[in-house]
Amino acid sequence: MYQKKMLNPCVMKYYARMKYFLFMIKIIISIVLFTTCNLSASIVNGQKVNLKVKNVDLKAVFREIHKQTNYDFLYVSADLKGTTTIDIELVDQPLRQALESILRSQPIDFEIDKKTVLIRRKKTVIEAKVIQEAISVTGRVTDSLGSPLEAVNVRVKGKNVTTVSNSEGYYNINVPQAGDILEFRILGHLSQEYIVNTNTRILNVAMKLMRQNIEDVVVIGYGEVKRRDLTGSVGSVNMSELEKAPVMSFDQALAGRVAGVQVSSADGQPGSEGINIVIRGAGSLTQSTAPLYVVDDFPIEDFDAGSLNMDDIESINVLKDASATAIYGARGANGVVVIETKKGKVAQPEIAYSGSLGFQQTIRQMSLMSPYEFVKYQRELTNHNEQTYSLYTPKDLPETSPFYKADGRTLEDYRNMQGINWQDQAFRSGKTNIHQLSLRGGTPQTRYSLSSSIFNQQGVIINSGTSRVTARLSLDQTINKKLKTGAVVNYSSNPSFGRVISGEETHGYSYLMYSVWGYRPVSGRENEFGIDEVLLTGEIDPESDATSFLINPVLNLQNEYSRQSKKNLTGNGYVDYRINNALTLRTNAGYTSYEVEDRGFFNSMTNRGTPRNPNNRGTQGTLGYTNLITWKSSTFLTYRKRFDRLHNVSVMAGIDFHQTSTKRYGFSTNYIEEASLGFSGMDDGLPATTTMVFSKNRLNSYYGRANYGFKSKYLFTATFRADGSSKFPTKNRWAYFPSAALAWRASDENFLKDIWWISEAKLRTSYGLTGNNRVTDFAYKPTVIATDIAQAYSFNNANPALGYYPGSRGNDDLKWETTRQMDIGIDLSLFDKRVELVADVYRKSTEDLLLNANTPSHTGFTKAYKNIGSLRNDGLEITLGITNIKKTNFKWRSDFNISFNRNKITALTDDESRMFSRVSWDAIHNNSYLYSAQVGQPASMFIGYLFDGVYQVDDFTWQGGSDPSIPHASRAYLLKTHLPDNGSSSRDKVQPGDIKYKDINSDGTINQYDETIIGNPMPVHVGGFANNFNYKNFELNIFFQWSYGNEVYNANRIYFEGGRPVNARNQFASYVDRWTFENASNEHFRAGGQGPLGRYSSKQVEDASYLRLKTVSLSYLFPKEFTNKFKVKNLSVNATAQNLITWTNYSGMDPEVSVRNHVLTPGFDWSAYPRGRTIVFGIKANL
Repeated sequence: MYQKKMLNPCVMKYYARMKYFLFMIKIIISIVLFTTCNLSASIVNGQKVNLKVKNVDLKAVFREIHKQTNYDFLYVSADLKGTTTIDIELVDQPLRQALESILRSQPIDFEIDKKTVLIRRKKTVIEAKVIQEAISVTGRVTDSLGSPLEAVNVRVKGKNVTTVSNSEGYYNINVPQAGDILEFRILGHLSQEYIVNTNTRILNVAMKLMRQNIEDVVVIGYGEVKRRDLTGSVGSVNMSELEKAPVMSFDQALAGRVAGVQVSSADGQPGSEGINIVIRGAGSLTQSTAPLYVVDDFPIEDFDAGSLNMDDIESINVLKDASATAIYGARGANGVVVIETKKGKVAQPEIAYSGSLGFQQTIRQMSLMSPYEFVKYQRELTNHNEQTYSLYTPKDLPETSPFYKADGRTLEDYRNMQGINWQDQAFRSGKTNIHQLSLRGGTPQTRYSLSSSIFNQQGVIINSGTSRVTARLSLDQTINKKLKTGAVVNYSSNPSFGRVISGEETHGYSYLMYSVWGYRPVSGRENEFGIDEVLLTGEIDPESDATSFLINPVLNLQNEYSRQSKKNLTGNGYVDYRINNALTLRTNAGYTSYEVEDRGFFNSMTNRGTPRNPNNRGTQGTLGYTNLITWKSSTFLTYRKRFDRLHNVSVMAGIDFHQTSTKRYGFSTNYIEEASLGFSGMDDGLPATTTMVFSKNRLNSYYGRANYGFKSKYLFTATFRADGSSKFPTKNRWAYFPSAALAWRASDENFLKDIWWISEAKLRTSYGLTGNNRVTDFAYKPTVIATDIAQAYSFNNANPALGYYPGSRGNDDLKWETTRQMDIGIDLSLFDKRVELVADVYRKSTEDLLLNANTPSHTGFTKAYKNIGSLRNDGLEITLGITNIKKTNFKWRSDFNISFNRNKITALTDDESRMFSRVSWDAIHNNSYLYSAQVGQPASMFIGYLFDGVYQVDDFTWQGGSDPSIPHASRAYLLKTHLPDNGSSSRDKVQPGDIKYKDINSDGTINQYDETIIGNPMPVHVGGFANNFNYKNFELNIFFQWSYGNEVYNANRIYFEGGRPVNARNQFASYVDRWTFENASNEHFRAGGQGPLGRYSSKQVEDASYLRLKTVSLSYLFPKEFTNKFKVKNLSVNATAQNLITWTNYSGMDPEVSVRNHVLTPGFDWSAYPRGRTIVFGIKANL
């Protein structure tokens, strides 16, 4: 057969773009290097010195020359002993000649290295002979922020030659010979080593904090700050703990790690987990509440966390209060997640590899009716009709029945029958593979980092899973003492396959988990093993109702093709120029291309393509493509100065430019004739939909920040940002976002210094404004929409003409959403930092909500964007860290955090007091409201009818004055007049065992006036608890995560606890306890007693609080004596478990679920992908 082929038109484009991007980076760096080298060759001779002094010491002369030439002078004060004052006059003398004249009669000499003049003692002839091989090395030691480090131990490794840095960080040491190794050490920092060669004269070193102290430096917007000098509320992630989780991206392991950060996922589908991160409560009702991500100084609004390998992350800091986020202005209202990736370091090249292999299984399966209970239920549901008996239990019929079979089965025959467990058929044990490889190292001039990773995960449902490949290159080049440059390039490819299990369908029957749970376990044709092979392998259930459209769930999974491919290319470069010791200019430029391709193909053996469903349109295919391209540049000046050891001043000011372009297109076809061709046959189908969208938005910004510290005791920070966005009309295009913060380090006061158990105590407060611009690119403009081809009309039999109609009304007054936030916090460190406490209280109020508000229907529109409404979040955050035991061979540290947030709507549009919201999941329920957003209440509450149990026999009268001797089957029940009905078409329809609702308004019937609040999906508090144990070479990490007080609407129980009775459909085992005359249950109504369809009630609202043993990791580090034999620096093995145990009262698959997650529609469970329990075994090696 002839096979058509479709080539992906995007493949070559990816390679071309990457090749071009890398080529441009090479060209830019080459030009910078070439220009710098040519300048440095002539600059010394070009510098002129004019000097006229009398009786002046050399230090004063050096300072004057520095002012004129901007050359730095390095010397040790002891080397200036014996020098004399000078009298000299120089006019336009080149620098080298001027220094020769000045030092001609002095006991010191000089050497010029780039922009530094090295001063040292002249050697006598005897000295030269003795130490003729010695190399004098001078330099400065600083911390990672550039501040000088005093008392750094500098020694020649293996030799008795040492010195220490002075109060300004300078040192001088005579290295015996080339090839010797200089080692730099100071408490709390990583030791660093450098090989000295014959040309080494000046060696400046930036020390890096040890892992346990890395949080002492916090990366914030456009800079870094020491945590002790921090005035805002910033949460830091412990990366050494986070990276232990065997997940693809950091957001999947972030829940419970940082106070004030609520992380949840829609369900457990690999590649489509629907991770939702909310910082300090939702700040908007209808717009995005996702935080802004800043990766290596590159702000990204719609960041794909899966594009970044977790092993490439150096630090994650979460900016929470206005003081920290206001520097990002219009995009900072939802909080900011700042990510710094690992860079090269000054060291010998180091190769690191980590690999793990494991498996994943479902946390639990739903308990379904056994074959016995299923058959019993079918007989009740059909009122014991003979047709049902003939299918399952023909021997239980009277012998006079034409369907009676003497060799048939009875109900008791099913009691011990195995039947088909469709969950076992659809679920599997999925494999997980993770491999990471990196090469990092560098010299003081050039640092590099090259890394790659492979992640592969099979889903716990067949024909589902995800994989990812990443590659990352980082280069940092110090061109001279003043100029640095660098670039980072990151590429990721992340395909995932398998239809989104909880994705929106037109009918509840079309969802996978409905098929898995509902497909009957027995048919009455079972073999001696209790299995019906026709039912197990057939396309459809032969006896199924023709209107149910249900096919074999396993065949459905095997025949569906659904694949999403995400590709991300990011490039980011910078140039740093140190104008002088206090002033630095930095320019960043970045580019990212994010591409998503979606493909779906559904043949006749799938729920979507089966001809049994008259709403289907035969075999179908869809193809969609989205591309987001973002350009960004920023330039800012930073001034840092310390005056008189008392005043610390830091001022930053800059300008940003940002542009995002969106391109989206796709099409779909129906009634594809030849399904075997797959996508190649789409052009033979009937066109269904065509999409083509192009859009663009720009953002220009000006910003600044000032920090002042007095004695590092009294701290002040002020920020300001002005943003102009193309998303708003001209008159409202610009907005301004100021903030201020104060901090007092009380522990430095005299009255606290003598309290030995207080290591540090700091009080903070801040207030500021931030914004939210998360609307569509042209929300303020009215739109016009063309009709679909189905609504086109052919005039005079000509080609069909499309019609056009207004799509939205626009709003010329649309403006920024503004959030005002107040924060008060305390940082405490006690008992020599063995106990650390951080606590914050805050109020976050959002005004001028960008609300997709209701409008009067007579206008022709039901919704329009408006700045109407306000929202408030009040909260408390507590973080506690305790070093319980700290001994040579055993350490135990515990970290705990808890967050409380109260959300309340304070105003809505115009005179509206409530907004109602629906969720789309089932045709019968899609027109019913499940959520209400009401002024004075949280942003979302469940609404519906209050379940009031089940009507019992005593609630009715019957003939004969309710004669109890009359058999139930012969009674004509009438509901007592003082009791309300349940909303059925008439009171006569209500029978014993039917569902009962609470009559709120006491009018005797149940209708829309009895709907009320039935639940709250918002948690009371969330948090995490981590314990780290170190015993010799063993390390054990145990992490718990929880959510308390939130409720979930478990819509699965509507279908599988009798709410949608359909013949031949299995039910949850919980429905075994349904009402019968023999079992007067008040929990579950009788078979067929569900009442009116399409209603939501409190019966399905459940407490979804849980405590989860999220991550357990055990590792062993092999001793050096063993690894040195194989020339391996470090070697360790580990075992890690994820989602190991969950304690909850929730009856569903998993309590962490929200398949229609939005601020207005959280906590909804229907056909969710089961969450997996993962166990992996791994190895790590450093060469």
